[in-house]
Amino acid sequence: MSEFTLHDLQCFDAVVRAGGFQAAAATLHRSHPAVFAAVAKLERQLGLTLLDRSGYRVSLTPAGQSFHRRSQALLRELEGLRNHAAHLAMGEESELHVVIGDLCPRPQALGLLARFFAECPDTRLHLHFEAVNGPLERLMDGDADLILHRIDKADPNLEWVDLCKVQFVPVMVPGLLPTPLPRSVRPEQVRELTQCVMRDTARHSPPGDYFVIEGAHQCTVADQSMKKEVILQGLGWGHLPRFLIEEELRDGSLQSIAGRYLPGRTEEVVAARRHDRPHGPVANRLWDHIREQAPRFRSELEAPVGPHAK
Repeated sequence: MSEFTLHDLQCFDAVVRAGGFQAAAATLHRSHPAVFAAVAKLERQLGLTLLDRSGYRVSLTPAGQSFHRRSQALLRELEGLRNHAAHLAMGEESELHVVIGDLCPRPQALGLLARFFAECPDTRLHLHFEAVNGPLERLMDGDADLILHRIDKADPNLEWVDLCKVQFVPVMVPGLLPTPLPRSVRPEQVRELTQCVMRDTARHSPPGDYFVIEGAHQCTVADQSMKKEVILQGLGWGHLPRFLIEEELRDGSLQSIAGRYLPGRTEEVVAARRHDRPHGPVANRLWDHIREQAPRFRSELEAPVGPHAK
């Protein structure tokens, strides 16, 4: 058996993933004949038929399935080595882009960042505020180095540091519904009221449905603070993070309507970044700083506030 090259192996892997030679060639930015020749050369060197070309789309032979599965470890090592080389080649970044999502407690988030960037005067922080699907979209589009928001933890392209859990509570001012309130308010009982919802800042992601009552009148706002003010003025009802309304729930200026039919939800807020892209030295130090400061972040959020604090 002759020696095969990493180029041959990458072409084979691209054909398997893309489902054909033409698509693989486009992915690799190479010509169709070049990719076809590389895979044929690999098969010849191995003495194996890796691909079944008899159908409309190429498919793996049993030998091809086994070989492709074993090849993944080597390809992952290669990608890791490339990322490591990219890290080594990077100098100190002149700027970093961080997105704070609408779920994230802002005072704690800004304090976390301020403590770090006070020690990095040569790196400019570009701070952005996005809502709903906007933070993750910015990260996946390459417009952000780091986000503080919720993510899908099953996504293999992401790594994260847990920051806190945020409980969202459906609330309204007393008197917006006839009293006394039933034990469990039903969606149809609030459908005729105005529901205050967050405006999604995503540009092209599919819209998400977060707490929206179908058929209800809606008022859209840009951030949670504006949403709170709209609800406090009796102009609507909606779900708000508990950390933002603890005082109002205590003094009765807002009342929870959480129950069986409007249960609210607890969201996990994390610091997240792309796992499949290299990061510079300042970005990596920021990542380490967040991991170290995460317990402090949670304790600051749990600390009592307002006149009842001791």
